[in-house]
Amino acid sequence: MPTRLKPLSPEEFDSLRGRLAEGSPERADLKAATKHLLALLVDVAPGNSVEVRVPPYFAVQCVPGSRHTRGTPPAVVETDALTWIALGTGELTWGDAVAAGQVRASGERSDLSQWLPLE
Repeated sequence: MPTRLKPLSPEEFDSLRGRLAEGSPERADLKAATKHLLALLVDVAPGNSVEVRVPPYFAVQCVPGSRHTRGTPPAVVETDALTWIALGTGELTWGDAVAAGQVRASGERSDLSQWLPLE
């Protein structure tokens, strides 16, 4: 059975955001923030039609629609941790991130703008 991500408490995430805002984030903080925001995405857009990848930290399947079980899914979103955190917290818009090449998105359901920001 796949690992079920659990979001952090609001207090834990506020503390984490404070550390991230100080600059030069620690790997553990990037990982925690990435997983927290991916957990929120899965909660607001449950499903299996899009795989969201934030290497090297985690990947989830979300968004209602057809389910894939093998190989590369029909819709994939991939970005780095700092971009994902900025998208999830509203510091960056989906359109701006895609236009700047900070997000690679393919497939018909890969536009996550309706679920972002996550807070």
